[in-house]
Amino acid sequence: MDDQFLKIGREKLESLVRRLPKTDLHVHLDGSIRPDTLIDISRRDNLRLPSYTVDGLNEILFKDQYDSLADYLTTFSYTCAVMQKPEDLERIAYELAQDNQAEGVRYIEVRFAPQLHINDRMNMAEVMVAVDNGLKRAAQEFNRRPEVAGGGEPPFYYGIIACAMRNIGPWSDYYSDFINCFSYSNEEEISRLASLELAKAILKIRDDLDIPVVGFDLAGAEDGFPAGNHWEAFQHVHEGFLPKTVHAGEAYGPESIFQAITELHTDRIGHGYFLFDQSRIEDREIKDKNRYVRNLTQFIADRRITIEICLTSNMQTNPTIGRLEDHSFKKMLDANLSTTICTDNRTVSKTTVTREILLALEHFPQSEKSLRNMIIQGFKRSFFPASYTQKRQYVRQCIDYYRKIAGGFFSN
Repeated sequence: MDDQFLKIGREKLESLVRRLPKTDLHVHLDGSIRPDTLIDISRRDNLRLPSYTVDGLNEILFKDQYDSLADYLTTFSYTCAVMQKPEDLERIAYELAQDNQAEGVRYIEVRFAPQLHINDRMNMAEVMVAVDNGLKRAAQEFNRRPEVAGGGEPPFYYGIIACAMRNIGPWSDYYSDFINCFSYSNEEEISRLASLELAKAILKIRDDLDIPVVGFDLAGAEDGFPAGNHWEAFQHVHEGFLPKTVHAGEAYGPESIFQAITELHTDRIGHGYFLFDQSRIEDREIKDKNRYVRNLTQFIADRRITIEICLTSNMQTNPTIGRLEDHSFKKMLDANLSTTICTDNRTVSKTTVTREILLALEHFPQSEKSLRNMIIQGFKRSFFPASYTQKRQYVRQCIDYYRKIAGGFFSN
């Protein structure tokens, strides 16, 4: 930890970080359900859980360490099960916004896969409306507070990111029906068509229902399911002027990141942990792997493609990292890449934005200036759901508020 932060002390530093205006640009709705809510809905609907206590869930389901990303993703079968009714989706979205507001987060981009929640009760549009209703209600309540409504503090805003899935299985009524409609197609072809269908739907819902859909994502198991399979869906949203972010470099190497940028037109990268790992380059045509990684890093830096850093999540899904100090975030800082600290899954990883920022401060060389840049970068590189002029005004308001809060801590 930098001397500036050591002088403040751990307790005061945590208080400072909680008060600072923050963002979370990479947070999954289905990975951020309050455990009490998960238990409540499961009991009501007679859904199976490995435990019906918070302590039990945190020990058995939401573990401190997982064997792999695939192991980590198994937890979502339980969380998605309680997200099959509009009132439950609205409640979960509302509570997620509240949890962020409670720790000073002023802007979030909530991502989830709408096709996992389509059933006899909800079509695609109704799924999106339910999530939007919850986030909107929490935002309106927060922004009516006197200190916010009077202009003394920046308001709370949100955007919604729709996730396409790299692979497909009978994970929901919708996916089961979709698979059955293509009995002569293989999994790769079906997942590609499902992504394209989502891309078409999400643009229409954004335009017709005035829902702040701000981005399109590709999520799910990365190894063995190349991003390039979904280029048609991403080309479609690209032509519809919808920003893109892609999970890449989380369980695969630099080539996955390059593919996300060049074939899927991504504006941001989710995780990007293996950006620098030459051993994961499999293309035999790439003879000089060191140069490939160096050129790719420069390519990302030049274009200010922001990497969404999820420290705790990476430590859980990649046991080979060992110590947090060995996370590739350090190399990203050394390369002056554009980064922003995110949670990924607040419940599954048992974390918060505040905790993730403190981990970054404690384990990597940081100064007050780099802390400020890291936090403000989240606002600047957001897919803000308004005009560019309005975004600039909001970012300026958040910067001014940051300086107001941080001034007293770093003035000595």
